[in-house]
Amino acid sequence: MGTAAGTIFGPNAVFPSLAADVTGAPGRLFPMDQQTISERLQAQMLSGAPARDAVAVTHALLAIQGQDARGARLAIRPRSCGLSAADVDRALSDQRSLVITWLNRGTLHLVCSEDYWWLFELTTPPLHSANRRRLAQEGVSEAAAERGVKVIERSLSESGPLTRMELKECLEAAGIPTAGQALVHLLMLSTLRGLTVRGPMRDAQHAYVLVRDWLGEPVRVNRETALGELARRYLIGHGPADDRDLARWAGLLLRDVRAGLGMISTELEQRGDGLVTLRSRATPPGPLPPPRLLGQFDPLLMGWRSRLPILGEHQSIVTTNGLFRAFALVDGRALATWRMANGRVEIEPLQKISARVMAALRADGKDVCRYLASE
Repeated sequence: MGTAAGTIFGPNAVFPSLAADVTGAPGRLFPMDQQTISERLQAQMLSGAPARDAVAVTHALLAIQGQDARGARLAIRPRSCGLSAADVDRALSDQRSLVITWLNRGTLHLVCSEDYWWLFELTTPPLHSANRRRLAQEGVSEAAAERGVKVIERSLSESGPLTRMELKECLEAAGIPTAGQALVHLLMLSTLRGLTVRGPMRDAQHAYVLVRDWLGEPVRVNRETALGELARRYLIGHGPADDRDLARWAGLLLRDVRAGLGMISTELEQRGDGLVTLRSRATPPGPLPPPRLLGQFDPLLMGWRSRLPILGEHQSIVTTNGLFRAFALVDGRALATWRMANGRVEIEPLQKISARVMAALRADGKDVCRYLASE
């Protein structure tokens, strides 16, 4: 069912009230029908043709949560074929095709270098006030924070890529507080200024670099065009979805994401359940993926307001302190957790799992070990 441009999508649009919030409160879309889950799994590259490299996966998903280094690398594995964590590191270090920085929702994300500037311009402005507040709470005055940013910029300009601990030493030598969470928020401030990103790996640690040295001079961004690109790219990796899903994922206001959807309204298909998808991708999904082990903070649990369709009764996969545990996806649902122990994958079922499925998960566990062998 098509929708005329401007009739639904725009800053003054009225969208249906959909679904549950992230806590899993009941809503009319949940439990979600199997086809919608299948469509989302295909959008997430968990079914269908695997990607050729880490950049292709990241481009399709647009932004992969990256505060957990292993989790970000593991997000590439089930969506590709034959790659290893070392390939992700090469994309970060040698090819400069991927970077990690604070973007959506004030969280570290792995993104393609070519997408950095427009995502930075769209998603970082709302983060400044929280950053100032946290620095003050950590005892860092505004004057000290300004000096800290200058120390970070000067140190990277003089020395090239530096790790977090090396920058900590530079800041402390200049008398800038780094105790507690002060260091993290000073580093974040330098990224919110568009000065730094996490680029290459050094001794298994991410090193910070100056954006101008690593990626070149800033790219001019048209906000309206960028909002349209955000809506389009989000739906490529997460559709079908709605405006509130996009707003939550990107950390933007509803009026902004609705404006973005309005920019691409002729490309959209409005569904009867209130979700939208791109017309170019409104085709029946393929079969569900085979049993797969997904890493901590996997994008499948980050892309929409509710995780209930995937987690169901196993909400404990997301802990009360906000950690997202690695889990097993079986027939589109989370049925087990897993962890690395002594170089092997240990699987802990959350409900009864057949011997056939356990065998498939154990086989996938061997591939996890192969993939992480370079760590």
